Amino acid sequence: MPPSTANKANDSGSRDQDAGAQFVLESKGQWWHAGYHLTTAIVGPTILTLPYAFGGLGWVVGLVCLTAMGLVTFYSYYLMSLVLDHCEKEGRRHIRFRELAADVLGSGWMFYFVIFIQTAINTGVGIGAILLAGECLKIMYTSLSPNGSLKLYHFIAMVTVVMIMLSQLPSFHSLRHLNLGSLLLSLGYSAVVVGACIYAGKSKDAPQRDYSLASTKGGRVFNAFTSISILAAIFGNGILPEIQATLAPPATGKMLKGLLLCYTVIFLTFYPVAVSGYYVFGNQSSSNILQSLLPDVGPALAPTWVLGLGVIFVLLQLLAIDLVYSQVAFEIMEKNSADTSQGVFSKRNLIPRLILRSLYMVACGFFAAMLPFFGDISGVVGAIGFIPLDFVLPMLLYNKTHKPSRTSFTYIINAMIIVVFTGAGLMGAFSTIRKLVLDANQFKLFSSNVVE
Repeated sequence: MPPSTANKANDSGSRDQDAGAQFVLESKGQWWHAGYHLTTAIVGPTILTLPYAFGGLGWVVGLVCLTAMGLVTFYSYYLMSLVLDHCEKEGRRHIRFRELAADVLGSGWMFYFVIFIQTAINTGVGIGAILLAGECLKIMYTSLSPNGSLKLYHFIAMVTVVMIMLSQLPSFHSLRHLNLGSLLLSLGYSAVVVGACIYAGKSKDAPQRDYSLASTKGGRVFNAFTSISILAAIFGNGILPEIQATLAPPATGKMLKGLLLCYTVIFLTFYPVAVSGYYVFGNQSSSNILQSLLPDVGPALAPTWVLGLGVIFVLLQLLAIDLVYSQVAFEIMEKNSADTSQGVFSKRNLIPRLILRSLYMVACGFFAAMLPFFGDISGVVGAIGFIPLDFVLPMLLYNKTHKPSRTSFTYIINAMIIVVFTGAGLMGAFSTIRKLVLDANQFKLFSSNVVE
């Protein structure tokens, strides 16, 4: 749909003919369902990267940045929900981020900019989720069969097959029960990781703790911005309008309750994992803290059955996360391929859905196997994806719709957040791409090891 016709898509007649809206983004959910979706989008196994991110920041700056990211993202998502509520009250309920941005900012190029950024986020998370799920299977396999012949890409292929089957669930709303399970799984493996780190820290095999930063000033700066980009990716989601679209109308006020549910889970998981992991492993923390607890050389640093349980929890949640971030891609596909005059499970709509969604998952699985850069992928996605959508655009959209005075506290805070995070995004993009280039020398295509 051209950006000039974005507003027309909000007319009831046009929405009835919009397969993406009718099939994928159907509006039937309650606020707690939105909370489940949000929690799955934010509280994922990427939190196991928090100790690694602290390695580039240190204790004080790490805790300050973690808290600041939490406060800013909650504020940002709340402003976004107010913008969506404002548009709904004016009879223009938006269910897509790209249409909201183009409508409010009145810029045709903004429509395509948001599509590009969301595509980067969706594919980045999709690749990262499949890669990490494959790594989880490999961890379990090597613990049972240390000399086994299967490689990482074999497990990635297995995960991809499972995702092809799960991707046939027709709508975002149909994921609500899976995402409740995802929420419980995130609490489960967070508790497992914290307990395992405490156990490892007290064991005789505890690693020597080193909290020092890079020896050169340039190295410290690059590492810090890479860590900030990783934190942005961990807190980001980039699909809040699509999540709010799943709420049964009127949606006004419901998203705040969903946000409060989500950030309660964030508080219960992010801080314990970050503090316990960094305390035990310091700047030697892996980009997946479970890998630090299960080193390639030497014994496991916590009971194997406990770590195995954590790995299983992570693996299961990754399936839900991949599905959540695939919904925007599925919506774009079905908007142009499905026919609303026929049922969602009709042969006319079922066959294109099966083919297109399967091809999407195969593509994500292929790149996950070819480029095993989980930690670096998180940083790149955070810098070029989550920072613009979650730290910049919500403030611009709020200032445009609610028009606070330029001298008001709200306007000044919004402007400061835009400036600070635009700069952080630019520096983060440079530093994470630099790290990708450096890490590229450490692996070969379809390697069986994830580069840290």
